Amino acid sequence: MPENIQLTLSQMEAGQAGTIVQILGGWGLNRRLEALGIRPGKKVTKISTMLFHGPVTLRTDHTQVAVGFGMANKILVEIDTPA
Repeated sequence: MPENIQLTLSQMEAGQAGTIVQILGGWGLNRRLEALGIRPGKKVTKISTMLFHGPVTLRTDHTQVAVGFGMANKILVEIDTPA
């Protein structure tokens, strides 16, 4: 049985999908991400990353959201593995 792979959102490749398992930040960061619909248990797909540590674009539910590279570094995602 393969081991579950966990990466930060910034480490994921464009097109990879997974489930948020943890947000490595304080109350303020958690509250801000919650307002964007980003919280543990949510399925996300990484859309793109801009060059030089620019914003990371992701899709959750039917919404596309861009978060800063620093925030993306604090969002831990368990990658979906093919069956």
